[in-house]
Amino acid sequence: MPVKLIQSTASAYSYPLLIKQLLLTPLAIAPEQVISYQDRIRYTYRDFSRRLGRLANGLAALGIESGHTVAVMDWDSHRYLECFFAVPMMGAVLQTVNIRLSPEQILYTVNHARADILLVNAEFLPVLAAIAPKLETVKTFVLIADDGVPADLPVTFASEYEAMLSGASEEYTFPDFNENAQATVFYTTGTTGMPKGVYFSHRQLVLHTLGVAAAMGGAPEQGRLHREDVYMPLTPMFHVHAWGFPYVATMMGLRQVYPGRYQPDVLCRLIVEEKVSFSHCVPTILHMVLSHPIARDVDFSGWKIVIGGSAMPESMAVAALTRGIDLFGGYGMSETCPVLTLAHISRADLQRPIAEQATLRCKTGRPLPLVDLRIVDPDMHDTAHDGQATGEVVVRSPWLTQGYLAAPEASEDLWAGGYLHTADIGNINPAGYLKVTDRIKDVIKVAGEWTSSLQMEDIIAKHEAVQEVAVIGVPDEKWGERPLALVVLKPDHAEHVTEHAIRNFAAHGIEAAGISRYGVLLQVSFVKRLLKTSVGKMNKQGMRADRSALYV
Repeated sequence: MPVKLIQSTASAYSYPLLIKQLLLTPLAIAPEQVISYQDRIRYTYRDFSRRLGRLANGLAALGIESGHTVAVMDWDSHRYLECFFAVPMMGAVLQTVNIRLSPEQILYTVNHARADILLVNAEFLPVLAAIAPKLETVKTFVLIADDGVPADLPVTFASEYEAMLSGASEEYTFPDFNENAQATVFYTTGTTGMPKGVYFSHRQLVLHTLGVAAAMGGAPEQGRLHREDVYMPLTPMFHVHAWGFPYVATMMGLRQVYPGRYQPDVLCRLIVEEKVSFSHCVPTILHMVLSHPIARDVDFSGWKIVIGGSAMPESMAVAALTRGIDLFGGYGMSETCPVLTLAHISRADLQRPIAEQATLRCKTGRPLPLVDLRIVDPDMHDTAHDGQATGEVVVRSPWLTQGYLAAPEASEDLWAGGYLHTADIGNINPAGYLKVTDRIKDVIKVAGEWTSSLQMEDIIAKHEAVQEVAVIGVPDEKWGERPLALVVLKPDHAEHVTEHAIRNFAAHGIEAAGISRYGVLLQVSFVKRLLKTSVGKMNKQGMRADRSALYV
């Protein structure tokens, strides 16, 4: 029997889920709330709305219209937030350019996205000079200058950002259109080949915003996001829309602080002066902040942080909790917009000792509303939710990318069997908490048995001398593969700790944790640094490819 469709009254408003609808609530309830960029600029949500109109008119005057692509190269700023809204609200597509990629990769992504205009912070003029002659579709450039226009410019700029806005009218009627229209595109930070384009629609971004807000607001106490919070992103705005939280913060009318380039002393100062209470980042950024000398005298109590992007060591969680930081895990990927799960814990669990809380907070959490998340075997059969049985994490939700830009084969692989394949291995416990135990490509196969690199890293990271660690599989004639721990020591321990001591420490922890008996075959090598991707994740594929040249 066919379903019965709702018949719409001719004059009824269909209400497409467009990004512009996220502005209705803050402008109604918090028009005088403040958005700031470092200590350079401070304005209200009402001013923000007016600047959106000026930006849209400025871009339109330069020929940008519905369907065009506007590429942006900037640090985290109020300008980026304005582009998050005004560009897609015009019906155009926002490309957030990963400025930490190589010039060759930046050139590839801008050309692949067929960008029509490029907004460039003056700090990236050397990159622009290198790629400008090879840009295929970009014909117009807008300069972003915090400290005046430089004398020598590599291209002819149509305008400077603030000059463009000051010369434009604030009156702009953002139109209604199909909610499935593309709003954004950005490129994955893969470790092999060229980056892949990931794109999202207005509908997907609005539903992701609502899903995250519902999950964050549904927390009874720990990790709860509310209207009196002060938000500062520590995930780059070029990376998955800063995990979508700028849209959430704006919809809720939060006080917002944008830090520009991530400098630990600046971040610490902003946390104190602006009373920042909510952020999100990868573990390496938190480590960078907490290990800076100025951080020793900073009161971090009341600061809530979602940790994602890579596994959070329990030792880091304990150290942060001891400083009064309310940190907890989240999970997602570029292709999922990205948030799928959050590791909120119950009031009862908050009474546990810090070490026990850390174990729970380091899990990747429970699914957000509207997220259908499964752990499956190679035949797509569900595994037991007993906290032990592992399989691949596959997922459905209304905000997952439908594929990769102009890459049909990769898109089909991503959605094989009607679920998005994350290529992550994990388990789910009886309470519904997901624990990602490894990436499929990073699991180490010793004598035919799978061994989790993340579990071993977590054990080694608990040693008092260890600053950072990555465990990778290396070829072995007898065992097929053997785990190798690449360890960065804390400066004050570098001359007093031996590889043998770390190996013995790890062996006891591996045995106590019940990890595969082959984990005791672990080798240890001290290194000066660990290779990371452009967004701060461990680049294990690169580490496996060239250990000697890159790390020792």
